Amino acid sequence: MPFSLYVFDLDGTLVDSRRDLAESANELLRVSGAWPLPEEDIGRMVGDGAAVLVDRMFAASGIAQPPDALARFLAIYDGRLLNHTRPYSGIRETLDRLIERAPLAVLTNKPIAATRRILAGLQLNGYFDASFVIGGDGPFPRKPDPSALRHLAAIAATTVASTLLIGDSLIDWRTARQAGTAICLARYGFGFGGIPRDALSPDDCIVDDPLALLAM
Repeated sequence: MPFSLYVFDLDGTLVDSRRDLAESANELLRVSGAWPLPEEDIGRMVGDGAAVLVDRMFAASGIAQPPDALARFLAIYDGRLLNHTRPYSGIRETLDRLIERAPLAVLTNKPIAATRRILAGLQLNGYFDASFVIGGDGPFPRKPDPSALRHLAAIAATTVASTLLIGDSLIDWRTARQAGTAICLARYGFGFGGIPRDALSPDDCIVDDPLALLAM
C-alpha cells in the first residue's frame, strides 16, 4: 500500500551511532572502576533512552551505579556525538526518493538536542521539518508508548494506517503495534539482534538495506 508518512527511528536506522555510544559508555565505566563492555553488547542495550542504557550497562558490569551516572554519561556522549556516527549506506538516496512521495519524520528516544545536532551535523536535517522530529525528552512519553507516533500522523494530516514506522529494535516494533501503524525493521541496525523472532508476524517487513524501502 502507498504510505503518506514515513517515520524513522534514529540510532540503528538512520545513523550508525554504535561506536560513539559504546565508547562513551565504556569511558564512564572506566572512570567508575569497571571493565569495558563489548561494543556489540552495548548496541543491544540502546533503544529505551539514556537512563535505561546507563542502568543496563552498570548492571552488566556488576558494579554499583554512581548517583550521577546518567548526567556523567550524557556529558561524555555530548562531546562524542559525531566522532564516528554516520548515516547508513543508502540512507541519503532513500530519503531523496521518499520525500518526493510523502513527509518524513524522526521519532527517537534520544534527547531532542542531541538528535538535532546529529541530524544537522550529518546534513540530514533538511529532510525533516522541525515539528516532525520528536525526541525522548519532549512532551510525549518515550517509545513504545504510541502517543508521539499518533501525533506525527495527525500533524501530517494522515492516518496511522497510512503511516510506516522504520526502526531496528523491539521498542520500535512494539510502538508500531500499539499505534496501529505498519512497521519495517532494519536488519542492518544494531538493535535488530534483540528482537525475538517468534514476536514477528508474516506481515512485518524486514529490510537489509535502506534502499529496499523504495520498493514499498
